Amino acid sequence: MKTAILLFAHGARDPEWASPMRRVQAAIQARAPGEKVELAFLEFMAPDLPECAARLIAEGAEKIVILPMFIAQGGHLKREVPEMLEKLRSTWPQVEFSLGRAIGEEEAVVQVMAETALRKAGLVLA
Repeated sequence: MKTAILLFAHGARDPEWASPMRRVQAAIQARAPGEKVELAFLEFMAPDLPECAARLIAEGAEKIVILPMFIAQGGHLKREVPEMLEKLRSTWPQVEFSLGRAIGEEEAVVQVMAETALRKAGLVLA
């Protein structure tokens, strides 16, 4: 099964906002050069989730793993994204869509954020 990773970020009016997300995308591609990794946005930026999914499917994706690049699961991830996911599933029933939890809720991410905060504060790490 051909799997694609779709990083899904909020988006912003300022185009520079997407720079860290593009760096994450590039880091994934560097670690897994043969894998397809795309970036889509909820609002303000393109492509949006349906547009990006359509492109991946046109390129042969049979499974799309959607990874929310959000700090925590708020209203967008609790209400809007599940509705969007259901629409994707009804539009492309032959494709397997999976939705990860907010990246900021992963313990490894929490620990890196804590270590970074301590370092930025000039405190010694224990």
